[in-house]
Amino acid sequence: MSPQLTLQTPLQLPPSEIPTYLDQLWSHDERGDKGANTFCLIIWQPAWIEQKLVKSGKLSGPIVGSQRIDLIEAARKIILEGDLPNSTSPLDFRVQSLIKTEESIREVEDLRGQHIDTSISNLQPRRLITIAPTIEKENNLETLVAAYCPLPEEGGGKTACGDVIVLRGNKTAINDGLEIVETLVPDELPSWLWWNGRIDEAPEFLKALALPNRRLIIDTALGEPTDCLNLLLQRIKSGQAVNDLNWLRLRGWRETLAMVFDPLQRRNALDNIEKIDIDIEGNQSVQGLLLAAWIADRLNWKLKNCVSSKKDLIKVNFIRPDKTLVGVSLTSLPIGNPSINPGQIVGLRLIARDKNKQKNDICVILASESGECMRLEAGGMARMELIEQVVPIQKSTLENDVARLLSSSRGNTSPLLASATPIATEILNLVNQSE
Repeated sequence: MSPQLTLQTPLQLPPSEIPTYLDQLWSHDERGDKGANTFCLIIWQPAWIEQKLVKSGKLSGPIVGSQRIDLIEAARKIILEGDLPNSTSPLDFRVQSLIKTEESIREVEDLRGQHIDTSISNLQPRRLITIAPTIEKENNLETLVAAYCPLPEEGGGKTACGDVIVLRGNKTAINDGLEIVETLVPDELPSWLWWNGRIDEAPEFLKALALPNRRLIIDTALGEPTDCLNLLLQRIKSGQAVNDLNWLRLRGWRETLAMVFDPLQRRNALDNIEKIDIDIEGNQSVQGLLLAAWIADRLNWKLKNCVSSKKDLIKVNFIRPDKTLVGVSLTSLPIGNPSINPGQIVGLRLIARDKNKQKNDICVILASESGECMRLEAGGMARMELIEQVVPIQKSTLENDVARLLSSSRGNTSPLLASATPIATEILNLVNQSE
C-alpha cells in the first residue's frame, strides 16, 4: 500500500502557538471527534543520505524519509563509483560523505512527517511528532501542524483520528525548539520514541527524547557495535521498555533453530554442542553477537576467553555446564550486494558430537540461500547427520516492522533480548580488550 499524506496542507506556526492551535483543532470539530485514544509516536528522522541525494540532483524528490527503491539504487551507485567496499550497506553513513552537494538544489520539497505509511496510520496514532534535522546551514526552525486520518478504503476518511507535528531545521535550530516536544505529548497516553537513525549520531538528542517512561525503538545495526550494545544494555538495566529492530530481524533464525531441535531424538544434542560458526554481511557484528548470546543464554554457557579478534573474524570460547569448551566464531563476509540492514546473518553452522555414540553426531546448517549452505558444508562433516534449512529473509519494510512493534508490545523489553544483551556486550568487551 502507498503511504498517505495528511488531510490538509500542514500549517506553519510558531512553536508557542502549536498547543493552542491543537486545542482548537479538536474542540471545534463538529462531530465532537477528540482524536484516537491510542498512543503518541515521536520519530527522529534525519534521512541524511536521502537529503544529500535529492539536493545533489542524483535522486528525484520529494524527501520523504522512507527506504524507497530508487533511494537504495542511487546509494548503491554511489558505492560503486566511490572507494567503498562492495559489501558496504547502501544506507551506511559513509555513503553520504561521498555525495557532493556543491551545486545543491535550493528548493526541495520535504514531506518528512507528512508522508505517513499506511502500516502505521492503520494503528491510528493519536499524535505523530517528527523531528526532521536538515543539512542546511541556515539556523531556522520550522514547525508544521496538520490533521490526518486513515485512507477511505481502510475505513477512514470521514473523521480525523490524529494530528501530525513536524519540527524541521538544522541541529542547532532543532535543539532550540526541543523543549516544545514534551508539552505536545499527551500525559494520558503511552508514548514511543522511534530513533530512525544511527544510535551514535546525536547522543544529546537521544538522551533528551528517550525519557525513562517512554518506550524506545532503536536499530542496533546502525552505529558502532560497542555504542549500540552499551546503549541497549544501559536502557534495559534502567528498566526502560526497549524494542530493537535488529533483534526483530533475528526472529526467523531463532525460530528455525528451535524447530530443528524440537524433535525428542535431537534434544540431547543440545548438551553436546561443541562448535558454532556464524557468517554475517560486512563488519557490523551486533546481530551475530546477539544470536550467539541467545544460544549461550538458553543453554547456560559461560563466556571463558577470546581466541581471535581480527577485523573479519571473532573467535571466543564458552564453557558448557559439563565444563566442556564450546568454540563460537563470527566471520564477516564480503557480500557483493548486501542487505540494506548492516551485519545481517547469512549463515549458521552448529556441530554437536556425542562422546559415547558417534552415530548421534549432527551438523546443523542454516543459511539465507543455498550457496551459503554449500560454503558451510566444507570441513569435516563426514559420518555426521546433516540437517540443512534455508531461512527465508523477511522482505518487510522498515515501517511494517515498526508497526509490528507498536501493535504487539505491551511496554516491556523482550525477556529473551534482556537476557542476551549482557552476554553479547560481554563478548564484545572481551574482544575489544584483546585487540
